[in-house]
Amino acid sequence: MSLLSDREMSQLAPAETGVPRTPIPTQVISSDEFMPIPQTERQAKVQARLEALGDELGARNGMSRRQFFKTSAGMAAAFVAMNEVYGPLYGATPAEAASVELAQQRAQGLAGQFVMDVHTHFLRDDTRLQGFVRAREAVGQAGWNPGLAGKPQTLDDLKYPNWFKEIFLDSDTKVALISGSGSEDPRDWFLTNEMKRKARDSVNAAAGTRRCLSHAIFMPGTPGWMDRVDEDIALNRPDSWKGYTVGDNTNKQLARHPWRLDDEKLLYPFYEKILKAGHNIVCVHKGLYPPSVEVQYPHLTPFARVDDVGKAAKDWPQINFVIYHSAYRWGSGSNAGSGLKQFEETGRVEWVSDLAEIPAKYGVSNVYGDLGQIFAQSTVVEPRLCAAMMGMLVKGLGADHVIWGTDAIWTGAPQWQIEALRRLEIPEDMQKKHGYAPLGAADGPVKTAIFGMNSAKMYKYDVTKAGLETDAVSTVKAAYVKEGADPSLARYGFVLKG
Repeated sequence: MSLLSDREMSQLAPAETGVPRTPIPTQVISSDEFMPIPQTERQAKVQARLEALGDELGARNGMSRRQFFKTSAGMAAAFVAMNEVYGPLYGATPAEAASVELAQQRAQGLAGQFVMDVHTHFLRDDTRLQGFVRAREAVGQAGWNPGLAGKPQTLDDLKYPNWFKEIFLDSDTKVALISGSGSEDPRDWFLTNEMKRKARDSVNAAAGTRRCLSHAIFMPGTPGWMDRVDEDIALNRPDSWKGYTVGDNTNKQLARHPWRLDDEKLLYPFYEKILKAGHNIVCVHKGLYPPSVEVQYPHLTPFARVDDVGKAAKDWPQINFVIYHSAYRWGSGSNAGSGLKQFEETGRVEWVSDLAEIPAKYGVSNVYGDLGQIFAQSTVVEPRLCAAMMGMLVKGLGADHVIWGTDAIWTGAPQWQIEALRRLEIPEDMQKKHGYAPLGAADGPVKTAIFGMNSAKMYKYDVTKAGLETDAVSTVKAAYVKEGADPSLARYGFVLKG
């Protein structure tokens, strides 16, 4: 099953074979849930410049372009290319890009930074959402990976093992939360709550530490939903809860039960129940609802916005409300240029500005913004928009209320996103005009808080006693690096055919 038509699918190519293996993506990748936008003119310039740098600097270091791109210097070169096209937004120098040794020293100096990613995904192996399976089979058919040729692919082949590798081995992520998405059709849940719990428990048992957390998806208004909440509390012991206010985000045509956070009759008994069980974190998907989606499902638009967050947060100060994607409207295949144009003309970005203004408007301190696709999509398409949204979130919510999440592994291993935030700075003209504070150094107080310490506080995770430096995952990663780490640089999903 795909959520795109056969005609739409015929216009797409698997991202694994359709895009170059660059350290950062140079065009938007979609799942089979929405059509991706074409590569922009400036993205094409970044790609061309980066490929030229890869050839030049790779040869200087005795490497092929592909080998060079897998090094820390290759990552630095990607941001040098970004700066040349978009302006000086990222802390990367030609000297760092030219020297594998210099770049590696910087990378090693930051590798121990505590990164807690509270927004990761993989899919169940019996899913009907077969887009990723078809993409993987295409890799084998194309001969790129002979090991896949002629071998039927499953989501287990692609997702869980690859999720572990790309999260824990190919990135600096130390702790990851397994998320998911529900559906009116039980067959189309990304993972059941039990599957998420089992994966979490399996990783932690093997590691000997708490490397993994998991959500329980709740679907208000669906038959028997509160009974399932009781079951999840008793059996799956979620670290936090996640819901989609549009109801069924995967199959919007089936969404019969949208809901609001401030619905006193429907939601408030849920808040009371989880608080009594000792749970106080509610994560909510908001945004990613551009005009193209609104045209198809206008009745769901009121539930995608954040005008229900303030009252709920004020009425339930004991609960931390984490708004996933920070309600960024312009995702899901739309052009981030629309978001940048809106910001340049008005100083606002739908619905991120609305979210950032909630603490001041309602006098609350329990609303948080997760980065997710807000960061992944904007930083590779319109980095000035990315910088603007980081500035408004830090200014409105507070640096201690912005949460690191990547939505990986839909966009490949999250290391490129980690590097992007480490290097990103809000331009001085933007700081002066809008009163935004600088983000500061990669390991400075603002970025350190965002990368992990904010979530650690929320999830009561004692970093000093976690034992991550000496657990089984660290041992495996050390061996992996010693033997020659081999990041795939792959993106999973689809791009428009050229």
